[in-house]
Amino acid sequence: MSDAPIVVHRPSGTGGRRVTVRGRIMGLAHNDDHLIEFLRLAGLPDAWELLDDPVWVEWQGGLPHEYGGGAG
Repeated sequence: MSDAPIVVHRPSGTGGRRVTVRGRIMGLAHNDDHLIEFLRLAGLPDAWELLDDPVWVEWQGGLPHEYGGGAG
């Protein structure tokens, strides 16, 4: 487990991934656009470049940028 402030949790059985920022639940993302909006609401307006940086984002269970449920 990393100390990344942003955690994208494993895909749910019905699609989407829970997103937490510093332990605060931001919502259920079904694609990268949703994830970026949650990060914007958390005060990170330019978050695109952070998504693949393990210092910032921990992708748990499953591949990065895959949200399950056929959504993309």
